[in-house]
Amino acid sequence: MLNMSDEFLNKVNEYYSDKIKTYGPVSEGVDWNGIDSHNLRFDQLIKIIEDSSEFSVLDYGCGYGALNEFLIEQFNQFDYKGYDISEEMLDSAKVQFPKQKDAFFSQLKDGEVFDYVISNGLFNVKLDTEESVWNGFIEQTLCDFDRLSSKGFSFNILTSYSDQEKQKPHLNYADPLRWFDYCKRNFSRNVALLHDYELYEFTILVRK
Repeated sequence: MLNMSDEFLNKVNEYYSDKIKTYGPVSEGVDWNGIDSHNLRFDQLIKIIEDSSEFSVLDYGCGYGALNEFLIEQFNQFDYKGYDISEEMLDSAKVQFPKQKDAFFSQLKDGEVFDYVISNGLFNVKLDTEESVWNGFIEQTLCDFDRLSSKGFSFNILTSYSDQEKQKPHLNYADPLRWFDYCKRNFSRNVALLHDYELYEFTILVRK
């Protein structure tokens, strides 16, 4: 789980908390350009879900709960939980979904397991964190995803194949092959790398 004793995570927390306070519960409030690209990301991430019946999902880095709203439009029965380190994000989510206030939290229970873990944009904003430290954070968090999920997990990261002149120094542009290989070697034989949609990022699906 995210350890707020790590100074770099405190900086990331402040970054996102400032975003939601500035823009409110919209895509810009979680540092995305707009709703269309936001939903396109969700389209890729939910491909991990194979159940047509009821399932449980942990939205890891849930922000203001946009994935919950997206899932409501796609599925009839599911149990949603949202986890985030930003209290400002969680407060906003609870306002957006007043009947599901208990679904949003900043602490995970020991031993709790979900069918799926989905994480959108968690690994993008590294600010001035050294690359080796940030990659260690990604590895640790992916191990958390594996432990917290029984059927699989999905996540996305900005791609190192992005145009060099458009890359921003505070963002993390990752090698998709590295993280595909890491998931393949450590978590499952059934791993998919999605890099065929119109955004400067990739999505990885890990099926158990």
